[in-house]
Amino acid sequence: MADQVAAMCEQLIKAVNMMMDPETSQIYRLEALKFCEEFKETCTFCVPCGLRLAEKTQTAVVRHFGLQVLEHVVKFRWNNMPQQEKVQLKNCAMQLLSNGTHSILEEESHIKDVLSRIIVEMIKREWPQHWPHMLKEMESLTSLGEAQTELVMLILLRLAEDVITFQTLPTQRRRDIQQTLTQNMDNIFSFMLAILQINVDDYRKVVIGGVQAKAHCRVAVAALNTLAGYIDWVALAHITNANCRLLEMLCLLLSEPELQLEAVECLLIAISRKGKLEDRKPFMLLFDDVAIHYILSAAQSADGAAISEVAAVVERHYIFLKRLCQVLCALGSQLCSLVGSEAEVEVPANLSKYMEAFLAFTTHPSQFLKSSTQITWGALFRHEILSKDSVVMETAIKYLKTTMTNLVKTGFPSRNDNPSCEYSRVDFDSDEDFNSFFNSFRAQQGEVVRSACRIVPLEAFQIAAEWLQYQIASPIDTGNTTSKTAEGLCSMLSPSVVQWDAMTVFTECVVGQTFKNLEEEKLPIDQGMELLQAVLNYETKDPLILSCVLTNVSALFPFVMHRPHVLPQVLFKLFGAITFEIVPNSKAPRTRAVKNVRRHACSSIIKMCRDYPQFILPCFDMLYNHVKKLFSNEATLTQMEKCALMEALVLISNQFKDYAKQKAFLEELMAPVVTDWTSDEMRHVLWDPAMFLSFVGADQVANEQSQYTDTAGINRARLSFCLYTILGVVKRARWPADLEEAKAGGFVVGCSPSGAPIYRNPCTTQILALLPNLLALIRTHNSLFLPENLARLSETFSKAYEVMDVEKNTVLGLPQPLLDIYDSPVYKSNLERMQGFFCTLNDNCFHILGNAGLSMQHDFYTIEGLAEQIVGAAFVSLDHVPDHRLRPMIHILIFFCSFLCTQPH
Repeated sequence: MADQVAAMCEQLIKAVNMMMDPETSQIYRLEALKFCEEFKETCTFCVPCGLRLAEKTQTAVVRHFGLQVLEHVVKFRWNNMPQQEKVQLKNCAMQLLSNGTHSILEEESHIKDVLSRIIVEMIKREWPQHWPHMLKEMESLTSLGEAQTELVMLILLRLAEDVITFQTLPTQRRRDIQQTLTQNMDNIFSFMLAILQINVDDYRKVVIGGVQAKAHCRVAVAALNTLAGYIDWVALAHITNANCRLLEMLCLLLSEPELQLEAVECLLIAISRKGKLEDRKPFMLLFDDVAIHYILSAAQSADGAAISEVAAVVERHYIFLKRLCQVLCALGSQLCSLVGSEAEVEVPANLSKYMEAFLAFTTHPSQFLKSSTQITWGALFRHEILSKDSVVMETAIKYLKTTMTNLVKTGFPSRNDNPSCEYSRVDFDSDEDFNSFFNSFRAQQGEVVRSACRIVPLEAFQIAAEWLQYQIASPIDTGNTTSKTAEGLCSMLSPSVVQWDAMTVFTECVVGQTFKNLEEEKLPIDQGMELLQAVLNYETKDPLILSCVLTNVSALFPFVMHRPHVLPQVLFKLFGAITFEIVPNSKAPRTRAVKNVRRHACSSIIKMCRDYPQFILPCFDMLYNHVKKLFSNEATLTQMEKCALMEALVLISNQFKDYAKQKAFLEELMAPVVTDWTSDEMRHVLWDPAMFLSFVGADQVANEQSQYTDTAGINRARLSFCLYTILGVVKRARWPADLEEAKAGGFVVGCSPSGAPIYRNPCTTQILALLPNLLALIRTHNSLFLPENLARLSETFSKAYEVMDVEKNTVLGLPQPLLDIYDSPVYKSNLERMQGFFCTLNDNCFHILGNAGLSMQHDFYTIEGLAEQIVGAAFVSLDHVPDHRLRPMIHILIFFCSFLCTQPH
């Protein structure tokens, strides 16, 4: 048999070397692989061959294959082997552990791995019933040297992973082994801690960098990794035993560069444990002098320590910083859970050192590390007891000052203008990836800033005020990336823009909380008005900065409540922005930045009129006259801007609290729309699909210079303006919320059988007059998808009903271009204009229908044949309507729900 074994081993060695030789052809490699696999499956002397191939004299790849053969035997033949052969194989395997490997630094890691797997597979089949002294044998092996000690650690780790984590064995065997592990856990834990302590002590005694130091370090790393495999599931008592000796030891190792990563990962798993509050109480020992000192030292060394001399991020140290940051977050979570609970934990005396350590990560150049701290900051600032502690209050002020830097969007991986760029290149694949992350990070910061403001509102307002004043006084710095559209203007990455943008976010968060958290007599009215006046006086022709200015006007507007004489000045500022142009009377398309400024100003006016209608009511005539003046020049405003201003006027008109007066105003306001929408021409267009397609130009072949587009574009604008206006009025026109005021103003016309008041909306007459053509348009729109009408589309607009690219990107989660998007004129092709028109047309029709029930209630639901009219319009030709056009129909369901809610029960 010895000759057979020798011959077979020779063949196997050739086959293994052939498989691993890069020069071997695919055919021969497959033949060699087939031979080796058949040998493992069928050969009767796998064990002697495996043992011979696993000898130290063989090459690493041959030894690895020999050990794989032994592993295969244990996994698939063990149950069929005679007891004597099992004992013999087990003894041989233990012999391999004792002297079958090279020294710890010379031996290949994959050899150690497969050898430990063989032992674990035996343990899973034999322990504890047929191998009761396994743990003692493992402990004895550690006396033979560092190599054997490391192997024992690998075996214990693999055993825990297979039994607890991955559960790769039958249920009954898993329970037996887990129960035995639990019963022996005191000894196992003490054993692993002793191994760690001994090797750490020996490592510190010998010369750092020497062979012996590296050997002890390797064993200590293995011990830490094994501990990590147990800490996650053992009873908390084992972790907190002996006055948290394990946790303190791990904290001490944070100062050892070779061991700190494995130590911090163990610490993280331990501190993240859940369980009964009483059991977690010992974790507060980490706030004691020794532990918190080492944590603070490691955190304070974080700033820039992960950058090497060649200005590249050192990956291992950066991972350590991330884990240490997570440890501090987990410690903060335990603190928030325990302080003020039934566990009766007091605020720790060293809380200031913890806060100092945590703040070190919030000031670190890495944007990822900064973002990792936000949830914990929020929890600390919201905590009922901790938030009132003087240390937390002082730290809240430091956090707010730090946020002034953190809100600034810097660190794009493609750039080198900030220390955070190096870290971003490790954490993010592209600028788009970073931009998406930063938007989320900024939203988190905003929430935490609001929480901090609840603790220190006056101090927060002072910080915001100083920052705003500084920005107003600072000259515009366009940087190296100036605008493409006009000389001297900023781009999105210009220093002034990123600073204004960050300051605006901060101010918006702070001012809102100032009014919520301070009594009226403590409000800084004079300082707030001084800031508002400075913002109103600030003049700029840069659209990106002007947009920030408008946000600050809106944020500071609540101060105007206390100084009403400033209101006209605010309105004047906003109206100036509504008609903003970089170059007056220019024929070129506006940039997205300019469009955003104008839209921003419209939104600000609507928001003011929605939130403070009674306050703005005295200025109604001035507003109305100004709007009429703007409307007189067709080229001044877009259709959407006109509708926004009309919407604002309707919101204020609700404060008339006089049905007749408001009805007269709405009739005057909507007269042009009613005339156009109910005209004979429009009736013919809206009721006939062929005429409708011709009216909007969808049946004509076009190029970008064709003259027809002027007429078709005007027609589409007419339709859009009518629908936007109807929608704005039906959404905003309301009766007074107070029943007595509604009665006095003539809005109540009776009571329902249940006694509920029946209201009338001053817009009802106009909306009911417009409803037939609206339903006709919905029916016509559905009919556009019939084959005969699809055939009417010209070649230019054959894809006019398809989903737009912007919508596709949104659904797919694809980021939009982020750096140049605001800087170039917005050119749209004829097809893109047509796609956008049909999409918004459909949406607005159903929005109007959905809001009509809420707005007019009784007058709407009592329309004769309403159900038949809606079914005859909205539910026509649905078999042909594509799925993405059916989404707006949900508004019909909303209106039906509103109908049901208004009915007596």
